[in-house]
Formats: sequence, structure tokens, C-alpha cells
Amino acid sequence: MSGAVTVWDTGAMRVSARTDYALRALIEMAISEDGRAVSAEQLGLRQDIPHGFLQAILADLRRAGVVVAQRGQSGGWRLAGPATGISVADVIRAVDGPLVSVSGLRPESVEYSGSASVLQHVWIAARHSLRDVFEATDIQQLADGALPDAVTRRTADEDAWQPH
Repeated sequence: MSGAVTVWDTGAMRVSARTDYALRALIEMAISEDGRAVSAEQLGLRQDIPHGFLQAILADLRRAGVVVAQRGQSGGWRLAGPATGISVADVIRAVDGPLVSVSGLRPESVEYSGSASVLQHVWIAARHSLRDVFEATDIQQLADGALPDAVTRRTADEDAWQPH
């Protein structure tokens, strides 16, 4: 399982489609009336997510205790607990594994020799920075469109929007 956010690959940060789709589906569940279950078909239609792919993602989220499946006529999927208790980091880990991986390894497991050993510190720092945003942002904040300061501060910097 490769990390949702990969540092190394081609030098760019990548967020997987699995993570993107999972977050979009969870936002839909969070805004559903009275916490009612939402069918996978409805989630897929609302967010343009391929059904088979979504089913696999929902199964991963269920195994991680993020969502529960409800059977019956009013069946579907709903959050396993309050949306405030589910961080973006929780979702990434549930569907893709560690926040940061370097050649498939967690940063603390990477070993370099000689002068390159300092790179491990860069990967650890990158993971810490991602945690500052991903662990501070929960599904309820996303559903409300009210992002935490850790996010709004960073997006207020014009340089953050540049593709370099």
C-alpha cells in the first residue's frame, strides 16, 4: 500500500484518488439530514465517484471504524461517530496508509549512508508539517466550510497558490 501523500516519487506531493474520493464521500455523509444513511449510489452520483471504486473505499473506511454500513430499506453508509472526531489524517491512513512514505517506507525507517543521512530529517519534517494540517482538519469542518487556522493561515499566503 503506497502512502496517500508521497514524498520522493517524482519530487511532488501526491494525494491519491482514494483519499480524495473518501473525503468527498464523508463530507456528503456529514451533511446528510439527521445523520441518515446514504447509499453508495447516492454518494457516487453526488460526487461523481465510480461505484466499484467507492465500494472498495467504503469497505476500507468501515474496517478502520470511520463509517458503518446500515442494512435494510433505509440502508446505506453513515459516519461511525461524530464528524468532529474524524480527521483528514484518519481518512488518509484508513484508505492509503502512512501520511508520508519514501520509496514505500515510513520516514523513520529510511536509512541513508554518509552525507545523505540528513534527508531523513527532511522527510520527518515534511510529515510533521502535513500532520499540522491533516490532523487539525476534521470532516465537520470540511462539511461546514469552516477550516481551522492551520489551513487558513497557509492558504492566505499567496505563494501557497503558486504551482512551483
